[in-house]
Amino acid sequence: KAAFEYFNAGKYKKAADLFESLGVLTNGTARDDTVQFYWALSNYRYNDYYTAETNFSNFLTKFPRSPFAENAEFLRVDCLYKQTYRYELDQTPTYRALTAISEYKINHPGTIHAAACNRMEAELNERLDRKAFENARIYYTMEDYLAARVALKNVLKDDADNIYREDILYYAAMASYKYADKSVPEKKKERFLQFEDDYLNFIGEYPDSHHRKELDSLHKDDFRRILTEPKNSLTFQYTALLSTEGVTIKFSDDAIERMSTLGEEVNAKSENIGARRLHTIMEKVLDEISFSADEHKGETIVIDAAYVDEKLKDISQNQDLSRYIL
Repeated sequence: KAAFEYFNAGKYKKAADLFESLGVLTNGTARDDTVQFYWALSNYRYNDYYTAETNFSNFLTKFPRSPFAENAEFLRVDCLYKQTYRYELDQTPTYRALTAISEYKINHPGTIHAAACNRMEAELNERLDRKAFENARIYYTMEDYLAARVALKNVLKDDADNIYREDILYYAAMASYKYADKSVPEKKKERFLQFEDDYLNFIGEYPDSHHRKELDSLHKDDFRRILTEPKNSLTFQYTALLSTEGVTIKFSDDAIERMSTLGEEVNAKSENIGARRLHTIMEKVLDEISFSADEHKGETIVIDAAYVDEKLKDISQNQDLSRYIL
């Protein structure tokens, strides 16, 4: 009687101590499950979740068919949930709690605690998703961009439904760009093309993302840099190719800007193939010179924006032609 009086008065520590003592006296009697359950419940109400979880676990082993069993099982789940840590710390307790929640839901499909279980499950899974994301992003913070991209891609490889998927793809694309930007000239082109793949992957999944504006800006800059910066850039390749025919070509800044812009416009109107569009644009711009190079031997030809427009205006303005020719 005194134990229940303490319990009803909210003095759970004293109640727990009394129920623990009563357990010795009621062992094997009809009151045994009641005393054991309230001992666990008193510790639970006292916020001693470690002891309460142990109590509930022992109770379920000893009294699996008790009227208190289902409630004891749910409260044990709640104890495990309350013993989990924030995402920065060890997540072993999180996995244990998730296993217990799953087992409880299987054992009690019509439980009144379904909503609470779903809430706990969602929160714990979010915690695991965030830990995986933050562990990968730390490489980006450390400016190890190659490791960052690999780690971020591995997060999605392990869990494609990670709730931070948008941010993961964004940082993977940013890592690709910054890795390319810091690369030696010989490697820039292929690494900027890798950024293009990541950029297209991102905008394909999240066309309305708040990250879109920043990535679009890098994508536009990427086009210009692929044309000019790498040691094996497109302008360098075609300049070297035509020089073997005795023809010198020079690209003005406005020609580079015009071809970059045109590449974006054609990609927007038809299939977006990223920087690969620049190859076909360059081919069409220089098609006539390449075909009649022997007639221009010894000449220096300046490729400017007006020249680009002259060679591509009919094609670029016709969506069907641009789709198949460019």
